[in-house]
Amino acid sequence: MMNPVTEPSPSTSATAEKAFSFISRGWREVRDSADADLQLMRARANSFKNLATSFDRELENFLNTASSSFSVPIQSAPSLPPPELEFVKRLQPKFSEFRRAYSSPDFSQKVLQKWNPRSRIRIDLSAIKNAIVSEVEDTVRIIDFDRDGFLSGRKKIRGKGFRWDWKGENEEWQPIRVLKTRLREFERKSSSEIFGNFRNNEFVEKVRSSLKSIYKEPQESKEVPPLDASELLAYLVKQSVPLFDQLGLRRDICDKIVEVLCSKRKDQLIWRSLSGRETSMRENENINDELDFRIASVLQSTGHCYEGGLWSDSVKHDFSGEKRHVAIVTTASLPWMTGTAVNPLFRAAYLSKSAKQKVTLLVPWLCKSDQELVYPTNLTFSSPEEQESYIRGWLEERVGFKADFKIAFYPGKFSKERRSIIPAGDTSQFISSKEADIAILEEPEHLNWYHHGKRWSDKFNHVVGVVHTNYLEYIKRERNGALQAFFVKHINNWVTRAYCHKVLCLSAATQDLPKSVICNVHGVNPKFLKVGEKVAAERELGQQVFCKGAYFLGKMVWAKGYKELIDLLSKHKNDLDGFKLDVYGNGEDSLEVQSAAKKLELNLNFLKGIDHADDSLHSYKVFINPSVSDVLCTATAEALAMGKFVICADHPSNEFFRAFPNCLTYKTSEDFVARVKEAMANEPRPLTPEQIYNLSWEAATERFMEYSELDKVLNNSVHSSESGKVHRKMKKSVTMPNLTEVLDGGLAFAHYCLTGNEILRLSTGAIPGTRDYDKQHCKDLRLLPLSVQNPVYGW
Repeated sequence: MMNPVTEPSPSTSATAEKAFSFISRGWREVRDSADADLQLMRARANSFKNLATSFDRELENFLNTASSSFSVPIQSAPSLPPPELEFVKRLQPKFSEFRRAYSSPDFSQKVLQKWNPRSRIRIDLSAIKNAIVSEVEDTVRIIDFDRDGFLSGRKKIRGKGFRWDWKGENEEWQPIRVLKTRLREFERKSSSEIFGNFRNNEFVEKVRSSLKSIYKEPQESKEVPPLDASELLAYLVKQSVPLFDQLGLRRDICDKIVEVLCSKRKDQLIWRSLSGRETSMRENENINDELDFRIASVLQSTGHCYEGGLWSDSVKHDFSGEKRHVAIVTTASLPWMTGTAVNPLFRAAYLSKSAKQKVTLLVPWLCKSDQELVYPTNLTFSSPEEQESYIRGWLEERVGFKADFKIAFYPGKFSKERRSIIPAGDTSQFISSKEADIAILEEPEHLNWYHHGKRWSDKFNHVVGVVHTNYLEYIKRERNGALQAFFVKHINNWVTRAYCHKVLCLSAATQDLPKSVICNVHGVNPKFLKVGEKVAAERELGQQVFCKGAYFLGKMVWAKGYKELIDLLSKHKNDLDGFKLDVYGNGEDSLEVQSAAKKLELNLNFLKGIDHADDSLHSYKVFINPSVSDVLCTATAEALAMGKFVICADHPSNEFFRAFPNCLTYKTSEDFVARVKEAMANEPRPLTPEQIYNLSWEAATERFMEYSELDKVLNNSVHSSESGKVHRKMKKSVTMPNLTEVLDGGLAFAHYCLTGNEILRLSTGAIPGTRDYDKQHCKDLRLLPLSVQNPVYGW
């Protein structure tokens, strides 16, 4: 624990001196850069003047060539000397004026002043062209032309002081043709050699890029068609889904209504408001996303900007340019061997293994009196550091690498009635605001039943809930279970909707929670995969691996499948004559379970609970798990990883395991008997590399990143199109009000008010004194006194 220490602030004079030094250094850098650019511009201007000089020489060569070319021998009068054309002399003043204009010292300055990124520098030869045309018209009298502008037949052309006869059809006068050819060559050469070098040099490119950064071409205004009544009604229905969900109306019915309302206008409006490239990006999105984008585009076209919701707190730490941080909050910790203690620990290890983000695992700290009730073999810890050392040692022994993540503790109390740990105080405060980026709530409903503090989705940028436990199934087994399950179902909907952005259900065995998707994001301890590889290698050598029959392992409480197991074995005692089953487990219902089995004279051998990775369990061939209360049984996955047969119920909780050939499911008790006989008479199949990978934590982490949308969040939701250009998805929450967020914020505020009342807390089953942590927690965790406002926590 690190208590806050007030550091002396720097003096005013020192701060001013540093600021002045920073400004001076910045001004010197700007001045030096400007001087360098000016020198470069002067050098380029001198270079351009040299180019103008070479241009002048080109003009002189052109005149000399033209003069010599115009002395053409006349076939009809060979005795006459070829006269010099008088109009060439008249052109010389024009060329002199042209040279002076383009070789003047200030020509380069004018070009740079008038030049812009979209201009084109060309030589204006219209004066020369007009002069040539006028001279030709004065000296040449053309008698007749055909439609194409050529002399037709044999014509006589009279010049001043001489006479030529032109023979030939569809031919131009040779001096004019030569002059045109020279002009074309000169214009092409001047454009490519002289000014082409100027346009393509480094200086011009630098100026062009600078001007482009300042000047932005105005985009074409695209009118977005206004919303019609059907779209408004569809959007109202879509935003009211949370309310309908709380009232019991199925979500797919609301989606169907939205789809029907939008189908008529989809082609006319939605796609018209998107460019062709944007349309191709959204082809795979459903009608709800299209409607959101349509509403956002209309509001954006009006210039409307939505500042935030009624309940939302937009003040969050900006992690742009920084390493992202993931906080995993769970409801249990080792040495309690339960799923919510083991699986979040592995998740933290494998998320930190990539080194792309920082990871903190936040686990409950129990006082010594509660530790004695929860942890096995009377194992207790006197300090959080001691328990952290135990946790890291256990983890490194199984994963085979040193996981680089932080372990922190929050105060918790154990509930004997619910057999679970309830957080005490505001759990979110134990993650500092500087690290509040992404939160993973393992069992979000459990963590937030009595949560009285900061809203998770306000403090964190992205909150993911992972549902581990089917609480409704457990509650239904209690007294007045149906009524309790009804209330708990709606409370679970309430808190997950209010505090999570995304919810992952391990299987369809849980209730249909808001914002939820179904995906198994748990893997298997690598130690079990190594056992499976060892078993496969020994079988290839012809050794006998499985010398024992069937077993069952699990916490010995009725809800963990013991009731179903005893019912199946008692019903088919005669069919399974001679079948023996070893049962490993400890729990609150141990005496009752053993007494019931003894009374029914079942062939069950009860043994003390041990770790599933214990060497004594490797030689069993069949694992039997009849439980239907689990969301996803970890022991089933571990048995498959070790290469055993698994016999389990045909239930949504076992959907993930059906793809494995060694998983034998049953629907009826008769099927159960058939599966037991099949497994005892055959040998399990070796796992393929693909099946082994699907059971691993590497694959589970990949599934978690995908289905929780954490990969998009960590990459700032940047999408690349086929053309390689980067496009950012429109932020709908910034451009328009979201009724879903307003409702979620209202639910969170109402929950905060209700959980602040101690009477209401106690009436709903809360542990007394869990609204705030007590003095013992302050002592154990070295926390600041409760009277201190806005405490800072550290370890």
